[in-house]
Amino acid sequence: MTDQLGLRAAAADFDRSSAAEADAAAEHERKQVLSQFPLDEWATLPLSRYALGQAASAGDGPTYCRLMEFGTPNLGSIKGGSAAKHIMYHHNSGEWRVAAPLRGMEPQEAWEVLRGQFTRAFEAMAAGDVDAVDDLEVLRFGPTLVTKSLATYFPEHFLPIYAAEHLRKFVALLGGTAQSDAPAWHTNRRLLELVRARPEFEGWSGQEVMRFLYETFNPRPQQRTIWKIAPGERGRLWEECRDAGVIRVGWDEIGDLGQYQSDSELKQALDAHWPRSSGGSLTLARRLLAFRDLEAGDRIVANRGTDEVLATGTVSGSYRFEADHAEYRHVVPVSWDVSHARRLPSPQHGWRSTFAKVQPSFLSRITEGPADPGTASAEPYARGPVALPEDVTSVLEALERKGQVILHGPPGTGKTRLALGAALALAGRAEALTAAPDRRAAAQAEMLGDSRVQLVTFHPSYGYEDFVEGFKPDLSATGPGLTLALTDGVFHALCARAAAHPDDTFLLIVDEINRGDLPRIFGELVTLLELDKRGLPVALSVSRRTFCVPPNVRIIGTMNTADRSISHLDAAVRRRFAFLPVGPDPDAVAGTVGPLDLAQFFESLNTRIARHLDADHQIGHAYLLRDGEPIATEDDLAAAFHHEVIPLLEDYCLGRADLLHRILGGLVDADTGRPALMSPQDLAAALATEFTSGAPDTDA
Repeated sequence: MTDQLGLRAAAADFDRSSAAEADAAAEHERKQVLSQFPLDEWATLPLSRYALGQAASAGDGPTYCRLMEFGTPNLGSIKGGSAAKHIMYHHNSGEWRVAAPLRGMEPQEAWEVLRGQFTRAFEAMAAGDVDAVDDLEVLRFGPTLVTKSLATYFPEHFLPIYAAEHLRKFVALLGGTAQSDAPAWHTNRRLLELVRARPEFEGWSGQEVMRFLYETFNPRPQQRTIWKIAPGERGRLWEECRDAGVIRVGWDEIGDLGQYQSDSELKQALDAHWPRSSGGSLTLARRLLAFRDLEAGDRIVANRGTDEVLATGTVSGSYRFEADHAEYRHVVPVSWDVSHARRLPSPQHGWRSTFAKVQPSFLSRITEGPADPGTASAEPYARGPVALPEDVTSVLEALERKGQVILHGPPGTGKTRLALGAALALAGRAEALTAAPDRRAAAQAEMLGDSRVQLVTFHPSYGYEDFVEGFKPDLSATGPGLTLALTDGVFHALCARAAAHPDDTFLLIVDEINRGDLPRIFGELVTLLELDKRGLPVALSVSRRTFCVPPNVRIIGTMNTADRSISHLDAAVRRRFAFLPVGPDPDAVAGTVGPLDLAQFFESLNTRIARHLDADHQIGHAYLLRDGEPIATEDDLAAAFHHEVIPLLEDYCLGRADLLHRILGGLVDADTGRPALMSPQDLAAALATEFTSGAPDTDA
């Protein structure tokens, strides 16, 4: 993250006075915990005083888990994610959810085991036997809660930092190493040792250290999704949200979002309450969980309708569920800036729903551009480093970790586009990622004209001689007969250029990588793909020349899972690639065509395809895009549906009319599979009736 001189300079410049008030508040909260949950009463603490999800008893105050997660923010945060962090909790379905070692036990029995391990951990800490805590298996399933508990009762032994990944990054920052499998409390102790060994932190409190590390070397991802969130129908709740410094959303019936561990579990709850929309709830479930997991510093936009920005906001706290509020009980604290309010020159695709992703360039135009929409620039403002999209960042991280990656998913999900986007980022052209389609295409063409990035497509006749080396006809030869010459393949030539320029990264993009015979194409070079084998020389099988793969070479492959699943790839090749799924993205087709919500139709259709075929045969969002934008007219919808979607599904269904009917319902004849003929206007209404009736996400 930084060199040690930079760390010392940053510590010297840090304003320690900002932590004084937080120190006092943290001590007050610690005394509150000790008063309500004394150490000597833990051995007999009842379950009703521990777990989330129970009706509050009069006069008892909050449960231990509620107090630790929501009532003691100055002791350090453990908010975010699901209630599984508490090891056991009472779900709103009426059942008790417990960690794996407690499964099969009655609630009271499970609690006695868990309480016993908490008690032994506290006794071990009191005796100075910190390592004994590592042996308590059940506590490993709640590392953040356990670490915060230990830090609260024994503050002299811990720092108020509890996320394992953050702790590991801070340990590395201070020049130490952390065991990857060590529990959070163990890594916390390691970090404290490093802090105490550095003279620049002498006399600092744990609060000061924590605030310094987070404010100066924030370990959280820097490229977070920006969300547009509507404060009620047509902005009905805007004044309430603005004045209270929050954003509220509905779906109160599903209860506290912290109860749900996965999008599929939340989808089931949504389907139970809104059964008519059961085909299109997965996207909503993912958006609600993203709302729950918003972090301080995340940016959001509040809107009214599709063409009005009410304000931009910065998240200032963590999600909470206000069960006593009349409506819209899901709440996230936000600091609002109403100076960015404006009418937009044109409606935004997808803003009819409560949630929509916002591009960084759009937020830049709103926050940094002129307030008069008539003079706003159509291009993003180039101020500071370009924030990379999350999917591009994931590809670059996989390349750094593994050296080569395969992007896999159904047809039309944008795998090649993502590969080229990662190539643009590697080539220093990240600004083109959010540029207009023609500018991005021009940047890609220019990049592929450079010797550092090469694009090739595999096919069944592609071989070792095309990829590495082989004897091919010498077209320059003038003598009689056929003359063969040893010719370098595309990968051999790329590696030669990379060896000559070791400070640059060279990238090979292999489209349709699974259509080639990979063991034959790569030959003996499969071994050299591993990063720790880069630079090792081998004798090539044809020419016997010495060859090596330079460390500055990267490979991105793409494959359609509908053609051949990952399991069919050669095992030796598969082990040497990271695999990143690129799935259908409903957000990419957010918009409407007449009465049809395009994203809900898209997700509902794919839900049926996955149910009756499999997930590999879903359709990608590209089928519903025109020039990079969601289709917006009935004629375009009819063309996409009849000329692209139906032929693809007919191919997948192998002539089985009954199977096609189960996927498309009344849009095809059940006996013949013949598509129903109707006007484009009637098709939009028919698709809305068949696929999106009853969908609940319409709060723009």
